[in-house]
Amino acid sequence: MKGYLLLATLTLINLRWSYASLILLGPEGPVLEGDYVTLQCMSDMDSNVTQFHFEKFSKHMKSWFRLEPWMPRFRRCFYYEMDVSQEQDRLVLTIPSIQSYMEGPYRCVSDNASYPYNSSQVLSVPVHYMRELSVYREGVGTYSRYFSSLQDLRVPVGDDVEVDCSTSASQDPEITWRKEGEDWMEVSSKLKLKKVRLEDSGSYTCSAQHPSVSSLAKTRTISITVLPEDAPWYDSTEGRLILMTSAAGAGLLLLVMSVAACLCRRASSKKSKGPIDDRSQKKPIYTASVESLPSTTGDTQPLV
Repeated sequence: MKGYLLLATLTLINLRWSYASLILLGPEGPVLEGDYVTLQCMSDMDSNVTQFHFEKFSKHMKSWFRLEPWMPRFRRCFYYEMDVSQEQDRLVLTIPSIQSYMEGPYRCVSDNASYPYNSSQVLSVPVHYMRELSVYREGVGTYSRYFSSLQDLRVPVGDDVEVDCSTSASQDPEITWRKEGEDWMEVSSKLKLKKVRLEDSGSYTCSAQHPSVSSLAKTRTISITVLPEDAPWYDSTEGRLILMTSAAGAGLLLLVMSVAACLCRRASSKKSKGPIDDRSQKKPIYTASVESLPSTTGDTQPLV
């Protein structure tokens, strides 16, 4: 029995070393969205690279699929300008502008070997990114978040102000707030000002820093103006939003009423019409009838 086990072990070892080991090389350092990226597949033995191919793991389908040279044309909506080429002793996968949905895992697979000796080690290619900052005011209704781009915030004196700064990134960034001309800094995505005074007016800057890539940083500056007590209500940002929303609603209501009045007028005009009076047929009138005109002649023929 021990002899059979030893023979099986030696057979597996010989089978393992009979195949070439595939090596997959990727980019050095962090990969940013839009970077030019190349992956190289090679072997530790003299092998025909035409028998190699790249595969990518799909997180949605939970399976590996093959990347071919014709893939950019066939799946252009998923992989823009992706190309597979042969360069001497290696197979090269080129992505001129990598996007976040193209991140790994990738692997290199040999066509003339059997599992599990037919593929390289899995290479993960994370893609780092950070979108533009979005700034909006909290607590004044959801319409202010979706219908206004906050650049200049005008609030009455004594109000509480809460401004949120957010972005989408590959990793949660560190967000801070600063006021121009002052040395304080608030490490938070929310800027909170209680009972604002006139001296709270100024420029406030939101900064976002990616935790892994120092070059990924975004800033956005807004202006906060504190209005005096005698300022009209429509001078504030909230008042302007209410006026804009009311004007849009009034215009829509006027349009609906105009269309309804037009339809009612058309319906009433159709009801007021009677039957068609065909005046082409005339009733003959005789001289002896009461409807005839006085005449001195004694014609018996009808008058048309």
